[in-house]
Amino acid sequence: MLLIAVAAVRISSRSGLPSLLLYLGIGVAIGQDGIGNIAFDNAELTRVIGYAALVVILAEGGLGTKWKEVKPALPAAIVLSTVGVAVSVGVTAAAAHYLVGLDWRQALIIGAVVSSTDAAAVFSVLRKVPLPSRVTGALEAESGFNDAPVVILVVAFSTAGPIEHWYVLLGEIALELAIGTAVGIAVGFVGAYGLRHVALPASGLYPIAVMAIAVAAYAAGAMAHGSGFLAVYLASMILGNAKLPHAPANRGFAEGLGWIAQIGMFVLLGLLVTPHDLVNDFWPAVVIGLVLTVVARPLAVLFSLLPFRIPWQEQALMSWAGLRGAVPIVLATIPMVAKVEGSERIFNIVFVLVVVYTLIQGPTLPWLAKALKLGASSDASDLGVESAPLERLRGHLLSVAIPEGSRMHGVEVAELRLPAGAAVTLVVREEKSFVPGPATVLRHGDELLVVATDPVRDATERRLRAVGQGGKLAGWLGTGGGSTALGPPPGTETRFHRAGQRDAQR
Repeated sequence: MLLIAVAAVRISSRSGLPSLLLYLGIGVAIGQDGIGNIAFDNAELTRVIGYAALVVILAEGGLGTKWKEVKPALPAAIVLSTVGVAVSVGVTAAAAHYLVGLDWRQALIIGAVVSSTDAAAVFSVLRKVPLPSRVTGALEAESGFNDAPVVILVVAFSTAGPIEHWYVLLGEIALELAIGTAVGIAVGFVGAYGLRHVALPASGLYPIAVMAIAVAAYAAGAMAHGSGFLAVYLASMILGNAKLPHAPANRGFAEGLGWIAQIGMFVLLGLLVTPHDLVNDFWPAVVIGLVLTVVARPLAVLFSLLPFRIPWQEQALMSWAGLRGAVPIVLATIPMVAKVEGSERIFNIVFVLVVVYTLIQGPTLPWLAKALKLGASSDASDLGVESAPLERLRGHLLSVAIPEGSRMHGVEVAELRLPAGAAVTLVVREEKSFVPGPATVLRHGDELLVVATDPVRDATERRLRAVGQGGKLAGWLGTGGGSTALGPPPGTETRFHRAGQRDAQR
């Protein structure tokens, strides 16, 4: 099944379809009414495994989220994941009640379930579509944040008995989000500090430690009666931006676990559904999904982003990019476990809605971005820098990859102006390695080995990234010419310049 699913990724990358649809199709194909004829109806096991998979997916998404892209969009993402969710729940529930005829409890459950954008779908689709960083940052952060309030709402609506006071529910949501935020930030910073200051005996232990810290954030948040999902996303985002040793390996390991989590979760959800039961709920799902896509989501984006004066083109794209995926289907198992009346119908409606509208929205997102003239900026490509601690030498070995588009192309080694205590020791070019001199010109595709002592490790990486985005004049004319410049720390420019002059003279 894993091999078939891996092959399906190739199909999804060529067709533009989110891979979740193919994985769901695999589950349906081997389940009831399929070639495998496997009978599976354990909703509680599906929910448990779905939660575990979502923890891994959120951890992988947080590790790959760049803080410099998310930071400007963070206020908008927070409002989208709270106020936007409330608007979406209200409008969608009203449509489910008045247009489809569901009772208010079932309508509210459906409204809450489908109001969460799916982290796996958003991360997989948006990272293939060149969009402005503000849009990408807002959508990725929203998908990481809005799982928390939606889970609380679904559990509350699925609990036996009426909700007496709405303000009590809002207070519980605010409290759980606050606890999850505090736990996630604390675990993230403590974990990052530990990994940066404790050299593990094997490089393969770092990715395991990073994922263990992320899962610990979820556990701590849940045990403290807070939002574990929010905690794991925030902790992972802090770890992903903390310049940890072997950072590319950490992200690669997390990405592999994320793929396994997606495959297992989607196949299991496909197994849980009974295809012949979907026929009667097809059109109700289409009607609810249509209201959600063209009314509820745009209204949620409009009301949430009013204070931020975001152009209408970006608002239109963010409205269409509210992708649903496995999260709504997993959440639809909560009322099934709670034995809510009509829960099987709720699950079927959510399943059909997710499949139909993901099939429509995913492939058309690049076309819409092009029609709205929203493309990624032409900033220079960032360097790939991996750090390995040298404990006995009290230093670090930095592996630097120069990608296409980097302005480090054409820069001489002496013009890097690295701080005293750092040096380029080896260059790998076209599968050949050599020791560079001060006048060696760097090129696209080169890989550098840079040795830096502990005190100047961070300054060395900042300087390398600055040259990668701003070229040899980084520091005088700015890095990349933008406000997000990553230049050398204050007071070090003169020292770098003089060191570069001495190297050139030698």
